[in-house]
Amino acid sequence: MSPESTGQNEHYLTVYRRGFRTWRGNRPFWAGLFTILGGLPIAYFPYANMHLGNMTIAMSTTAGAGSLIIGILLITLGFTMWFHHIVRVFAGVAAILLALISIPVANIGGFIIGFLFSLLGGALSIAWAPAEAKGVPASEGSEAQMSRGDAPEAPEYRQEPHGTAEAPRRPMLFKAAAEADGGRHRAG
Repeated sequence: MSPESTGQNEHYLTVYRRGFRTWRGNRPFWAGLFTILGGLPIAYFPYANMHLGNMTIAMSTTAGAGSLIIGILLITLGFTMWFHHIVRVFAGVAAILLALISIPVANIGGFIIGFLFSLLGGALSIAWAPAEAKGVPASEGSEAQMSRGDAPEAPEYRQEPHGTAEAPRRPMLFKAAAEADGGRHRAG
């Protein structure tokens, strides 16, 4: 066993932390967290009782059921962003719409706290993209050649006859391999 081997002597908290970091990186984690945090005050405030000394202030309104439904839907959308990140755009749009509906229905959107968190979570969910889809290199072939150590191919030029002594050079838009099989596609 070499002294550089990893995994054997690591603390179990380090292993869990790395696993959680990998899990978190593969989905819109912060979008789901903000959406869940936005749904909690929207669902809680209409049923909360505040105590000021000997006086109890009840926040219950006629829109209590609507607030509860909106809050539970936002919490569900937050978990959907975490565990079914394929539908993240739908969940983000639905979270933004529910956040906007919560302003007139649910005590000004959970006293603006739930509204802002839900709006931010929905926007982050729509904006999130998987790591593979974020950016593809412009010239993937030349980058693969560089990683193998090969020299990149020089572009092929052809010269078209013009009436002048010095004709401009234009890069060829097709490779010699396309000419070898008669210009046909490989599948055809």
